[in-house]
Parts: sequence; C-alpha cells; structure tokens
Amino acid sequence: MPPTQYVLALSCPDKPGIVAAVSTYLFEHGCNILDAQQFDATDNSAFFMRVVFAMESNAKAFEALRAGFFAIAEKFTMNWRLHARSDKKRVMILVSKFDHCLADLLYRWRIGELNMDISAIVSNHPRETYAHLDIVDLPFHHLPVTRQTKMEQETRLWELIRETNTDVVVLARYMQILSDGLTAKLSGRCINIHHSFLPGFKGANPYTQAHDRGVKLIGATAHYVTADLDEGPIIEQDVERISHRDTPDDLVRKGRDIERRVLARALRFHLEDRVMLNRKKTIVFGD
Repeated sequence: MPPTQYVLALSCPDKPGIVAAVSTYLFEHGCNILDAQQFDATDNSAFFMRVVFAMESNAKAFEALRAGFFAIAEKFTMNWRLHARSDKKRVMILVSKFDHCLADLLYRWRIGELNMDISAIVSNHPRETYAHLDIVDLPFHHLPVTRQTKMEQETRLWELIRETNTDVVVLARYMQILSDGLTAKLSGRCINIHHSFLPGFKGANPYTQAHDRGVKLIGATAHYVTADLDEGPIIEQDVERISHRDTPDDLVRKGRDIERRVLARALRFHLEDRVMLNRKKTIVFGD
C-alpha cells in the first residue's frame, strides 16, 4: 500500500526553532516532507506554516504522531490542524435565484476538482428553481424567509448545519444577510462571494451603475463572512478589463464568470487548508 499524504497547518507567535521542531519531529516519525511553506508576519510577530508529508498507511502510527505533536503545539502555543490529504470536508451550499456559482461548484465537485462532500443545498427559493441542474440525488432544503420570519429561518438553518455535520458553509450568491449571531457561530468557516468594483457600487443593479460610470475594471471578492457586511478577511479576488464597447449585459456576463472562478478558488484553498486567518487578513499558501 502506498504511503498516505497528510497536511499539517499551523499558526503561532513567531519565535526561533519552530521549523526545526516540526521538521525534526516529522523525520523522527518516518515522514517524508513533500511540500513546506511558511510565512512570518512581521507586523504582528505571527508565524504560519503548511506542510504536506507522506508516511506509511498505518492508523496506529498516525495516531501516535498526532498525539505526540501536542507537546510541540503546547511549547509554541500553536493553533493547528492535521489530517489526511484525502479527507473530505462537508460543504453546505446556500443559494438564491442566481445559480451560476452553484452550477459551477457542482461541476467542479463532480469532476473531482473540489475534494468535498455536499452536506446539503439550501435555498430561499423552491427546488423547481434549479430544475435544469442535476441535483435530484442531493439533499435540498427550501427555507423561505421574510423579514418577519428571518430569525426562525436562521434557527432552522443552524439546526441543519449541526444535523448534517457541515464543516464549511458557502454563500453561492445567497442574497440574504446572515445575523451577527450566526456569523459568529460560523467564524472562519463561511465563505461569501460578491461583486467588487473600483469604485464600489452598492444596492440595486451594480453592473448598470458600473456601466454608467464607465469603469475599466470589474471584479469579484471571496471572503470569510463576519458581522461587518462584505468586509470579512479576503481569500481570493480577480478582475477583468472593461471597454467602452461593453453594455450592461456584457458586464453581467463577465461578472458571472469572475464570480464563479473566484468562489471556486477560494473554496478549494479552504478545503486544502491553504488559508489561515491573520487578524483581519488571511495568509493563503499557493499551489
């Protein structure tokens, strides 16, 4: 049986000896380091590291490795995660009427690009809205919401997250604002996608507003959800050039493409433990 690959992701206060301690520990347990990335955030003296390593497929040896690492973690005051690279996180996708991000995530999941299990699809619109998508075999929950029923709907949503053992919640153009209480419960594990322009356009018809201002770039931002609307730690962004020939419909079309690829990249980075929080920012280790 070939060796199993594992991912170790950690953050801690910066001090000498962290890399030596981690690499020596892995070597002493017969591990082969395949990839290692690190970053020192000098502005706040924080250290971040992601290591991919291989070891013989032996559950007992891995549990011993994990148990022994607690001593190193305690010595350096680490926040850390360690798991097999093949392990799949459970992802719940929230969506409203616009389904381009949902369709894209489903495609990438089905071809194996996104290593995850879909715990549920939740929408404030009925299943028939997505009749053109192949979601028959996926758990679907219609949770309609009004201003008067918002708290009841969120209570049921939180119950679903817990009942399905969901690890990550993705707002795939889910056009509802989560309450401060729910965002606090989902801190660091809820990803949103939204259009982001320079300058920013809020409210209705942002692409029409952008066209009226003659913007030369449009973009999208994927970020973790916080109580500050659309101001959570940024995971991924992208932009596309716009010319005077582009109509508002062209901007919408190009905007959909940017939103799809930015959300997919952000989710993949999270699934692969490439993203670490650093105050209001993120550290994102590349491929």
